[in-house]
Amino acid sequence: MTHDAAHGAGTEHAEESTSGPESGNAGEARRLTTRETAGLLGVKPETVYAYVSRGQLSSRRAPGGRGSTFDAAEVEALARRTGRRDPSLAAGDLTFRTGITIIEHDRYYFRGVDATELARHHGYEEVAEWIWTGELRPDVRFRAPAESLTAARRTVAALPAHSGPTDRLRVAVAAAAAADPLRFDLSPRGVLSSARGLIPTLVGALPVTGEEAGDGDRLARRLWPRLSGQPADAAALTVLDTALALLADHDLAASTLAARVAASAHAHPYAVVSAGLGVLEGPLHGAASGLAHRMLSEVMERGGAAPVVADHLRTGRRVPGLGHRLYTGEDPRARLLFALLADVPRAAPALEAARDVVATAARHTPLHANVDLALAVLSVACGMPAEAGETVFAVSRTAGWIAHALEEYAERPLRIRPSGQYTGPRPPQPLPIPAGAGPAN
Repeated sequence: MTHDAAHGAGTEHAEESTSGPESGNAGEARRLTTRETAGLLGVKPETVYAYVSRGQLSSRRAPGGRGSTFDAAEVEALARRTGRRDPSLAAGDLTFRTGITIIEHDRYYFRGVDATELARHHGYEEVAEWIWTGELRPDVRFRAPAESLTAARRTVAALPAHSGPTDRLRVAVAAAAAADPLRFDLSPRGVLSSARGLIPTLVGALPVTGEEAGDGDRLARRLWPRLSGQPADAAALTVLDTALALLADHDLAASTLAARVAASAHAHPYAVVSAGLGVLEGPLHGAASGLAHRMLSEVMERGGAAPVVADHLRTGRRVPGLGHRLYTGEDPRARLLFALLADVPRAAPALEAARDVVATAARHTPLHANVDLALAVLSVACGMPAEAGETVFAVSRTAGWIAHALEEYAERPLRIRPSGQYTGPRPPQPLPIPAGAGPAN
């Protein structure tokens, strides 16, 4: 969807419907397993059976006589009476308490503040501090620890030349973790110290193609020469800095869910970021802007969007950069970036190509531009590679993964344990015969 979007439906928040082991026919009361009941009540399974023995819960043997099941409504009522319900994980759902981001009415907010307004007036580091702590620190700068940066650069330099940006970022995270002996300090202070050093380490570990920036410059200025060999003018830098701030979090995208699962197991913050990066690389998430970049380049080469959009539709491919599961209108992140790109003279041709794509595709289906298309305009206009948007997204979203890790570390450990709905052969089954072996005599 957005980074993250997929032909109007997106994948950043895949809406899944899960049911208990005995959902049964329509109208039948939903049943919960012992483990689900214990999770909902926030107690151990033994306590669930204690409730049964006291007459506070009724149980029924599960099909096949293995274990017990419980009426979901009865469990919910007991949870309300005892006040022991874990509200962060409702039975059958993956719902998390979070005070970071809310998305509603085609807008999104960081800690209650309009995220686009925040990004319009404050740089990436300031926005990161806001979502981590709820405090705004004007002109804050992140600096990479020398030992971590050296280790990350050496590791990245050892990769094959064809390695992609996410490959480089993944190994940079691993190297930075190995260089930080205090990485297992999961206190808020320790996690924030690691985060403030990790993000500039990720940027500093990437190869430089332009004029290097100073260590005291904004992160966007330090990232620019790793994305483009062209000079960084003030207007283009503002677009990059704003994009970083806008993308810092977007509720529970797929990569953020992975980060929270890692944090639930009390993985250290570097491992949390690694988990997020592992999910990010898919074409429907962080790599989506690369598809939009290639499409815009083709539109500009062919002199118009019509033949390019037609090719996509003819082959059954979605048109990149359009549609978002969470927004009925234009992605608010794209709206702000397009407005800023209008002040970048060299972006005019790519911006016109993007508008042509939106208008042409609208004849087929009424989809609006998402942030991938806006990132593609920046990358095409400023001589960046197709993967530049993926790099921007990964660096930026690291702040969000850390914010969610901070929340998850404060929760009950290992609470994220969904139940699988087994569809294989019912046990017990006979031992399998090795392939190629004949029947026993």
